[in-house]
Amino acid sequence: MAHTAMSGTGTTSDDDPLQTAVWRLRSRACWADAAALLPPTTPAAALQRAALLVERCLYTEQGWEDAEDALRTAEALAHTDEERGAAACERGQLAYAATLHGVRDRADEARAALGRAAALIPPGAAGRALLDFRRGLLAENLAHAPQAARAAYRRAHAGAAAHADTLLLSFTWRHLAGLALRDGELAEARNGFAESLRIREELGYLVGTAPALVSLADAETEPEASRLREEARRLFRLLGGVPTWLEPRLAPPAATA
Repeated sequence: MAHTAMSGTGTTSDDDPLQTAVWRLRSRACWADAAALLPPTTPAAALQRAALLVERCLYTEQGWEDAEDALRTAEALAHTDEERGAAACERGQLAYAATLHGVRDRADEARAALGRAAALIPPGAAGRALLDFRRGLLAENLAHAPQAARAAYRRAHAGAAAHADTLLLSFTWRHLAGLALRDGELAEARNGFAESLRIREELGYLVGTAPALVSLADAETEPEASRLREEARRLFRLLGGVPTWLEPRLAPPAATA
């Protein structure tokens, strides 16, 4: 299961106090509370608010109408090409999430929105890396085209590094590692998963730490794999069962007859 990334503002000590508060709530799965701190009075605030609520949909499978409303507001306030492109990128992500979770098949809408974003966000712009990552998610999970996904993730990885988007790097590391694991490249997978986990722990991205632990466990041997999964279970329970899609992966092993 794939999930979203959004630029990790508020993660350093010299950040705006408002962004720090938003980050702390977001990282602890309190997306609605974080969004409430951002009145949609400017294009930037409206877009960030929409992105938070879209992310909540992907992690909790709830809040679809709130995300749609916030996204319509962000789209209405967008004036520049990059603002319109960023809103289209969030539109594509929401449609992707709805398709992935079986709410409704919106795959065509997701592709169209991300295509529109690609036409509006110039190569090299800060938002392009996130767009490339999301196009990779569509390729991997909806089109089942791992080679196209790998190319998109690599572009996203390079863009995230160029713009020092550390949180997005944690996502690109993890998804590139997932493709490596599928190809049997165990050492490459283990390294990528470990980098993703390291970044998330350093940033305090608590809601993303359990998925990173489970991914690394998939590439490890016992007893380390079991230790990692148990730590993931602890975090999953601490956050009230979020992300919802992780629950089947954390089911205790069946007892031996």
